[in-house]
Amino acid sequence: MPDRTLKEYKNETYLDFSDPTNDKAQKKAIEEVRSNFGKEYDLYINGEFVKGDAGTFESKNPSNISETIGVFQSASKEQAFNALGKAWDAFEDWQYVSAKKRADFLFKAADVVRRRRLEINAWMISEAGKNYLEADADTCEAIDFIEYYAYEALRIDDGMDVLSETWGDHNKSFYMPIGAGVSISPWNFPFAIFVGMSVAPIAVGNTVVAKPAPDTPRMGSLLAEIFEEVGLPAGVFNFVTGGDIEVGENLAKHPDTRFISFTGSRAVGLHLNKIAAETHEDQNFLKRMVCELGGKNATVVDEDADLNSAATEIIKGAFGFQGQKCSASSRVVAHQAIYDELLEKVTEKAKALEVGNSKENYISGPVINQKAVDKIMKYIEIGKEEGRLVAGGKRAETENEGYYIEPTVFADVDENARIAQEEIFGPVTAFIKAKDTEDALRIANGVEYGLTGAYFSKDPKKIDNALRKFRVGNLYINRKCTGALVGAQPFGGFKMSGTDAKAGGRDYLKYFLEPKSATLRPAEGVDYDLEDFDFANE
Repeated sequence: MPDRTLKEYKNETYLDFSDPTNDKAQKKAIEEVRSNFGKEYDLYINGEFVKGDAGTFESKNPSNISETIGVFQSASKEQAFNALGKAWDAFEDWQYVSAKKRADFLFKAADVVRRRRLEINAWMISEAGKNYLEADADTCEAIDFIEYYAYEALRIDDGMDVLSETWGDHNKSFYMPIGAGVSISPWNFPFAIFVGMSVAPIAVGNTVVAKPAPDTPRMGSLLAEIFEEVGLPAGVFNFVTGGDIEVGENLAKHPDTRFISFTGSRAVGLHLNKIAAETHEDQNFLKRMVCELGGKNATVVDEDADLNSAATEIIKGAFGFQGQKCSASSRVVAHQAIYDELLEKVTEKAKALEVGNSKENYISGPVINQKAVDKIMKYIEIGKEEGRLVAGGKRAETENEGYYIEPTVFADVDENARIAQEEIFGPVTAFIKAKDTEDALRIANGVEYGLTGAYFSKDPKKIDNALRKFRVGNLYINRKCTGALVGAQPFGGFKMSGTDAKAGGRDYLKYFLEPKSATLRPAEGVDYDLEDFDFANE
């Protein structure tokens, strides 16, 4: 493989589905995928596809719940533990495979994703309810994660910066993989996050047991197929579906689990963090916890902002993928001088959003499942007591029976109201009025989360002030608060939004590494230096 550097990395470009050629190609891929609905998919343990010991379960199409995407295996606790054991067996060799060889597997995997791009989109449109662009952006992000982490692994393989020479000693510090761990990923970015959380530890020499969310198992099984195709050594990546307790929690508790990588709800994340903190009698390490736990994100619009642009970006941030993003704009904090005008513009745009089946590329599709419907509708009822309903507020009427909810906007919400404080994870946003700039930033910071935020202003001094005082991990000026790009906007947040691990950034892979400092003192009568020793793996 030729030498590669991070300078060669670039983000994958999204397809333009207003182009009839792309639209037609995506629709064709959807029809091909739909012809394969209902098939059975296996676990992938130690390089083999195997049946589950605890039965099977079905994945449904949230756009039309009469359709079954596929039948998936429920692994038993024993199978999950076996997968972890096989991961440790594979680690014995994988940890010593050179960064170049590991990266080569990942570059090949990225090429397979590119080749299967429309197919992957089609499965996501069907299983997660994303429209064409949201699905394609997800697939592109997966490609970005694979390639960026491969390039980063090559960079990290050079070790730390050269340290000073001391008393004739030669000093070198380099990174070592930490072992076999567990990745537990969410359904809202069912391919990108599943791929990113699996690939990151693998890129730097670790091995993984990856569990996808029960609502989107097909997206996880696609990666198993891809790694099988490129010949990734057995046991390096293991794909296990099944119950959150039977598989997920039991794997997290296992004394051999070296790291837990989790993206999901605050409640589950805190529970897993508590598990990670517990040490077993025969455990000889502290478990590494990497987590992203959601947000209650605010878009702050100051009095001098471009209101047309702000309204457009608020709609994208609040209602993209039905608000089912941890980065979604679920609060709009508007300066009192422009509050009414901005509210009117956003309300008009929200009412114009069409809701329907994702296979037809409606802007707004379904939410993920009945549990989500129940939770969102409960918050909408709460919102009717806490604010003024100006758009949406009910189940959407569509041709198919699915989990459809109208894009919903509440006005005149108190900053301490439940719909202004608690994560809803649906197509609901709340308008809050601020007295001035400082009041707006205070309100924006006044939640337990600190993931993303957006600030709209034309004034450089106000923007500089917001950059310093708006306490979020990802802050966007004059644009929506969703859509972080790998390598450009490392993603992760403060406070109860998680460990701020910055997925897609230069520091992320170090969560799966431990640095080692080596000092060589030449033996008497022997002339050698640091260059005589190869710290890189073969």
